[in-house]
Amino acid sequence: MTDQKQSGFSNFVNSKILPPIMKFVNTKAIVALQNGMIYTLPFIIVGSIFLILSNIPIPAVANAINASGWGAIFNQAYTTTFNVMALWGSIGIAYIYVKNEGYEPLAGGLTACASTLAIDSPLKAALTSGINNGQMSGKVVAENIDKLPHALQTFLEAPVTGVININWLGGDGMIAAIIVGLIVGWAYSAMMKAGWTIKLPKQVPPAVSNQFTAMIPAGVILIVTMLIFGAFNNFAHTDFLQWVYKTIQSPLQGVSDSFGGAVVIAFLVPFFWFFGVHGGLIVGSIAGSLLQANSFDNAQLYRAGKLTIANGAHVVTNEFYNNFINLTGSGITIGLVIFILIAAKSAQMKSLGKLELVPGIFNINEPFLFGMPIVMNPFLAIPFFLTPIVVAISTYCVIRFGIVPPLNGMAAPWTTPAVISGFLIGGWKMAIWQACTLVISTLIYWPFAKKYDNILLKREQANETK
Repeated sequence: MTDQKQSGFSNFVNSKILPPIMKFVNTKAIVALQNGMIYTLPFIIVGSIFLILSNIPIPAVANAINASGWGAIFNQAYTTTFNVMALWGSIGIAYIYVKNEGYEPLAGGLTACASTLAIDSPLKAALTSGINNGQMSGKVVAENIDKLPHALQTFLEAPVTGVININWLGGDGMIAAIIVGLIVGWAYSAMMKAGWTIKLPKQVPPAVSNQFTAMIPAGVILIVTMLIFGAFNNFAHTDFLQWVYKTIQSPLQGVSDSFGGAVVIAFLVPFFWFFGVHGGLIVGSIAGSLLQANSFDNAQLYRAGKLTIANGAHVVTNEFYNNFINLTGSGITIGLVIFILIAAKSAQMKSLGKLELVPGIFNINEPFLFGMPIVMNPFLAIPFFLTPIVVAISTYCVIRFGIVPPLNGMAAPWTTPAVISGFLIGGWKMAIWQACTLVISTLIYWPFAKKYDNILLKREQANETK
């Protein structure tokens, strides 16, 4: 491609493609969603650790932990972190939205927390511990309550007071929590702009006056929330969280967990990055809530010892996204690093390869994306787009057909090196498969990298002769 053609291509991208992408990325809702969901990560990662500790995949060790009582302690930590991820998400989204609008954000986040809890149905007797010696979960009982004798239905549907129903505050309530967080953030900020506040004298300490300032917006939002709860409870005989799950989230999770969903996600990450926009953040903010919900479902099955595709385990989860589609960085560029270390001849590639090796091991490849560059580089576009798609398709197939087990729901930190992360999220078989994906990356990048290296070498040699 000549410099003139490349310049024309760059101008077309900058004038026609990037503006609508950046306009979408920078909308208030997407920014709040993208940055607000980050607040869930500590709870998800820490909760995942306790999930593994309470379900060590070695029967003798697991039995010893449960017999000692530590299993129940680990489960308690898991329940209050990973198991209420939707609640943390709603708080974070509203917090960021209000903060970006220039107002004190904590009250907005706490209002979202109260609203999320307020639209959740009271706990029923059936949901306190399940029935059938713990083999049937409370949620299963609730969803099949109409199949039981009337007297048993009445007993199982009796409200339980003095507790919070967390059955829909985990992954199953994620989309509803996002809706709540965005609406609360927008409504709270709008009322603050409109001056719906209680203003106290300047002599009153800010810590006190800020809470009175938030009182009217928070009160209005909670009154509306109460009316929404009453409408769903009396007319639809459900609650907002369950309604959103059944009508919106469940179908979307099915799409995200499909073969096509895996391919689209794998394509979009390098697509955005190719134009210089952070593809991981964009796709993660849009699809991440669904993928986290898929991870949550797998974690519940893993916790119950039923993690199989036959039992409804998902293939495409948040760990599928982080530890395969984005393995060693967007575009799975480890294959390019390996080529450079073994066969590169140009000075540009050699110098960048040495710089990228250590970051690449920890899944950081921005030096490559902008230093090589890969962004807007037509010579490396094909492997950059193709590698994640091939890895996504092959990983989807090996899990779907039972060659390796489904991912267990544990959220390994995204900087965890390949193979180690594979072992954590799926055991030794997944670790071996993750190593195979590194080979796939190398095979795809090699011919394109070799051609580009020859071009760079000729340019360097031509410059030396001048």
